[in-house]
Amino acid sequence: MQCPFCGHTETRVSDKRETDGQVSTRRRRVCVKCHRRFTTYERVELPEITVVKKDGRHEPFGREKLVLGILKAIEKRPIPSSKAEELAQDIEQGLRRKGMGLVSSKHVGELVMRRLKSLDHVAYVRFASVYRAFNTLSEFETEVERLLTRTQTRPPA
Repeated sequence: MQCPFCGHTETRVSDKRETDGQVSTRRRRVCVKCHRRFTTYERVELPEITVVKKDGRHEPFGREKLVLGILKAIEKRPIPSSKAEELAQDIEQGLRRKGMGLVSSKHVGELVMRRLKSLDHVAYVRFASVYRAFNTLSEFETEVERLLTRTQTRPPA
């Protein structure tokens, strides 16, 4: 590691700590020549996730965009807003675990809807109405009927 002050290439590590929930390593270093201290960080570089939109465009996965969509769906529902960040993080981690560098927006939307359906039916219908671009009242009715039918046929937990 090169010293940022004098440019000497020989340094030693004086302290090492895991940070950010052990996602990165912080190292305090000392230059052997000028004896000045500096800090370096080592992080795992994760591959980018690219989302393929319905029209074929590619754009980088944005967790913030996903969080905003979930927040709109759970607005004024008895669900803490922190749940939106948690759902988005779970979805992103799942995509990374599967090594999915390229993912369709349809797949991401289905993952969100699956989680919202088990969390809150109203939030699920709200998200589905935007995601599936409902244009008529009958599309809402059909989705609510499907939801009611599945709920009523399931045995109590």
